Amino acid sequence: MTGPALIEVDGVRRRFQTASGPVHALDDVSLSVGDGEFCTIIGPSGCGKSTLLGMIGGLVMPDAGRILIAGKPVTGPDPRAVATVFQDPGLFPWRTVVENIAFGLELQGVDRRARRQAATALLGPLGLRDFAGKYPRELSGGMRQRVAIGRALAIESPIVLMDEPFGALDEQTRLLMGEWLLDIWRRTRTTVVFVTHSLHEALALSTRVIVMTARPGRIKSVLPLPQPHPRSMESPELVALRAKLWGEIREESLRAMDGMGGPEMAPHSPPSQAPRRRRGAARRDAP
Repeated sequence: MTGPALIEVDGVRRRFQTASGPVHALDDVSLSVGDGEFCTIIGPSGCGKSTLLGMIGGLVMPDAGRILIAGKPVTGPDPRAVATVFQDPGLFPWRTVVENIAFGLELQGVDRRARRQAATALLGPLGLRDFAGKYPRELSGGMRQRVAIGRALAIESPIVLMDEPFGALDEQTRLLMGEWLLDIWRRTRTTVVFVTHSLHEALALSTRVIVMTARPGRIKSVLPLPQPHPRSMESPELVALRAKLWGEIREESLRAMDGMGGPEMAPHSPPSQAPRRRRGAARRDAP
């Protein structure tokens, strides 16, 4: 962690009650995120990444432990402190690009002229200068996600939480959106906590990567990334870091799959053999 801790997660636990029984999502999770960091959380599906993000944003309360933002306990959502971007942009179809970006400011009571000025000022950095009056149906998936990120940036929260914001995009758009987000972060130095399943995103964007275990989610390891941006993903150093990161995540992903009752996966499983036909059995395709 670089700089003073802006986010402090201290020994949080969370269990959900479902029809099939309790689900232990998180167990004794502690971490700190410094002011201006780009911290990525990665781990197998179902390990509690989104639950942890929801706790930081005040959308989910822990059963035990505490979360502090700038030294103050989180007791509920506070957009003045934390903004959240989800995988689904969640845009209003009847609002234009500018109106969607300005929505958070409208909720805060900012007058119409001031919020329009703030939203319009973001169109350039968002790459949407020529789309101010367009509606969500007229935008590509990547453009809609940029509008959602712009809505979070417009309210100038010191922390932006991103829960797989590019997960629904095709690979090419996803890579370009990552480059664009990195440029925005380098300009604003907003504190970002980013959830992803992508090793490339984690290594290309982050100042630090938090690896979580299979459920119940715990912190397995922390990988600092002091390398300057932009990073060459083909460099020997990044190739080695990717192998290390994949090794840790693969181990937890196999544990998660085994816990779901799926077949145990070996690194080099032999191909399955088709069942032998009984001697004398007639072939269905015989003439």
